[in-house]
Amino acid sequence: MEYKFLGRSGLKVSPLCLGTMNFGPYTGEADSHKIMDAALDAGINFFDTANVYGGEKGPGVTEGIIGNWLEKGGRREKIVLATKVYGKMGSGVNEHRLSAYHIKKACEESLTRLKTDHIDLYQMHHIDRNTPWEEIYQAMEQLVREGKVLYIGSSNFAAWNIAEAVHIARHRNFLGIISEQSIYSLRNRNIELEVIPACRALGVGLIPWSPLGGGILCGVLEKAKEGRRTREQLQASVEKLRPQIEAYEKLCKEAGHSPADVALAWVLNNEAVTSPIIGPRTIDQLKENIKALEIKLSVEVLKKLDEIWPGPGNQAPEAYAW
Repeated sequence: MEYKFLGRSGLKVSPLCLGTMNFGPYTGEADSHKIMDAALDAGINFFDTANVYGGEKGPGVTEGIIGNWLEKGGRREKIVLATKVYGKMGSGVNEHRLSAYHIKKACEESLTRLKTDHIDLYQMHHIDRNTPWEEIYQAMEQLVREGKVLYIGSSNFAAWNIAEAVHIARHRNFLGIISEQSIYSLRNRNIELEVIPACRALGVGLIPWSPLGGGILCGVLEKAKEGRRTREQLQASVEKLRPQIEAYEKLCKEAGHSPADVALAWVLNNEAVTSPIIGPRTIDQLKENIKALEIKLSVEVLKKLDEIWPGPGNQAPEAYAW
């Protein structure tokens, strides 16, 4: 497996990142542990979670499952562990967003659930427009000084948010964010306008989430019996996008690859991408996702994919102006 530097940092991560959102809501703890073991054995060293993950079982459940896996020993030093802060963790008025108060409290609670003394990549799960950067970075710098956090990342930031974060960090002599986690797939290519160019220019690694388009790109026309693909919202999207999906799945069949493998291979084909997040519910899904690393899409297939799932056509402003 060929490891990549995460942004402008010296940290190397696997070209696939194990997402854990299914752990707890859709995958039990024992099976979640088996998936993490299998991922590590396959060479995946980048694990991503968030403090709010847990679904109906409640925030923190997923981190707890990971913590119990880490507690078995011999694992922590082999992975790059990423989690996130921002989401609502309780009923208190200060139990969400990015105030210094919440960042410190949330970090301590994540460390407890994860049963570790440090988080490798601590990501802001969303931009907080009500908290000044001076306050956010003061809290993050303190966590770095204490050794509780090594690197800072962002998620769901606009391009100008990323530029602002990098610029302000430089003035504070702080490394600042080294990665951005954005939604990106054949189905949703909006970040090609500005986020991807910003990441390239500023040395920020790109970690795409939902590279399978929320289930649309993984052979969804074959009726799923369990998991998130059974959601009514997804089925409604399938009917809306049926002509595109049918053309896509036909192209994948002609290319000799599963729809999920093609979707991942397409994201991996973008040089700006560091490590797309996969979210397997089973070990079989994990093994299937890993196959995408061996797929090289032809120029002809890439062109047809653009026709089925057109993007903006260029970065801004060329995409909409001369």
